[in-house]
Amino acid sequence: MSHRRTTARRSLVLGLVGLGLLAPSGAQAAQNQLGIIQDDDLLVYRDDATRDAAMRQMKEIGVDVVRVTLLWDRVAEGARDTKALDKRFRKLGADDPRAYPKLNWDRYDRLVRAGKTLKIGVLFNITGPGPKWGHGKAPAGTKSAVAKAWKPKEREYYKFVQAVGKRYSGKYKDENDGRQRLPKVQLWSLWNEPNQAGWLAPQWENNKPASPALYRKLWFFGRRALTSTGHGGDLILAGETAPIGVAEQTAKSPMRPKRFLREFFCLDGNGAGCTDFDKEGPVQATAWAHHPYTKKNAPFQRESDPEALTLANIDELGALLDEAAAKGRVKQGLPIMSTEFGYETNPPDPFQGISLADQAQNIVLGEFLTYNNPRILGHSQFLLRDVSPVRKHKKDSKAYWFTYQSGLFNRTGTAKPAAGAWSFPLTAFTTAVVDPATGLRDVSVWGMLRFRPNDRPAGAQDQVTIQWLSADGTSGWLPVGPGPVTVTNGHGYFQAAVQTPGPGSIRAVWSNPNEKPFVAVSTIGKIG
Repeated sequence: MSHRRTTARRSLVLGLVGLGLLAPSGAQAAQNQLGIIQDDDLLVYRDDATRDAAMRQMKEIGVDVVRVTLLWDRVAEGARDTKALDKRFRKLGADDPRAYPKLNWDRYDRLVRAGKTLKIGVLFNITGPGPKWGHGKAPAGTKSAVAKAWKPKEREYYKFVQAVGKRYSGKYKDENDGRQRLPKVQLWSLWNEPNQAGWLAPQWENNKPASPALYRKLWFFGRRALTSTGHGGDLILAGETAPIGVAEQTAKSPMRPKRFLREFFCLDGNGAGCTDFDKEGPVQATAWAHHPYTKKNAPFQRESDPEALTLANIDELGALLDEAAAKGRVKQGLPIMSTEFGYETNPPDPFQGISLADQAQNIVLGEFLTYNNPRILGHSQFLLRDVSPVRKHKKDSKAYWFTYQSGLFNRTGTAKPAAGAWSFPLTAFTTAVVDPATGLRDVSVWGMLRFRPNDRPAGAQDQVTIQWLSADGTSGWLPVGPGPVTVTNGHGYFQAAVQTPGPGSIRAVWSNPNEKPFVAVSTIGKIG
């Protein structure tokens, strides 16, 4: 464990009093929630050294799983571009990993190996858009991005998912890199943001919902393909739905998620393709994946449109899933996985970004909200590092900052306050003023040692000391509470009830006698 990893963990006080966000101690909370990060740029579109450095950094800050977009068109690129390649493709079949140019797999193969070495799970989101021959032809005049995603052919997608499933079955030997056996992948999701036209089109056709029926067929065929290649018992996610949408009803208009789910599960009567359930049965998913982010709102502030689904009203997603379960279309109590969440910052983006301090605060609050929702299996951070701007555009224009600036680190690798907030989230708030005359108050503290490994050696004794600093700073940092908090939860969660002499600030100090004597400090703002 490095010194950099265990120092200066910051968080901010969160205004949670009166919001009812602190779940009762014990079984009501998600005690083993997965920590997920996505950063395709670093993990699959750079060189080996960049990927490995990013993976090591992710391991240090406590990542359990990396979510990676496995793009159908990237793997199929060039597979039928020449007569010789086309002949090979047709001979082997689209369900054979060898039918695709072997170098197209390398970025994913090497990522899976790196994940195994570092004990980081890999969640492959197998998604289109696919190659031209995997889609229907869009009407003339359709914008290129929408045309590329137009009406994927579910039987072609089935074959591609079979090829992926075979390759990462744990039995397949790589054609490159010494013909080593590839590790098995056991975490999957099928398609990305099917309620966004850039991923699946048309969204609407003749003023009627189109994308839910298209996705339903893709889901059933993709699920069948994974089962046929030995992955039937794996974690397999449905959905990956986007959170907001718009009111317009055109081919390119993103559908609001509640409407999408009602149409997908045929909750409002006989929509398009609802006989799929008669043939296929219920959606056999481990969880419904959703992207519950907002642009600038705090996680507890819901969007103005009631059809949106963010962390602030994530229970409404659960209610829709339960309604679908009542109709026999999914299992009762289907869990939820938050697979894309993040906030862009200013600096550097002056148009879409929030302050660095607000990003850190919202990350802590997002973690706290999902921890206190036992239905949520995991929560994601999008990205590790900011993406470089689009330099062909005028500097400091919106087009220049089109890329995402939601990293825990800026694009040169310097940590934002959010890096500490994510690896050592901490919040505290006053639950009662015991003595108004002296200012004595009861304070509830919640935090997580995410940077500590989940598989700590037997006998490891992580302890956290809660300390208080007076509002005027004259007290110095003083320990409060009955003594150090011993962290017994395998994922590093801890809670404590302490009394402070008055208003001020709270921090948590981590130390472990079985490790090097470094101290990790996570400071939060003032307790009122």
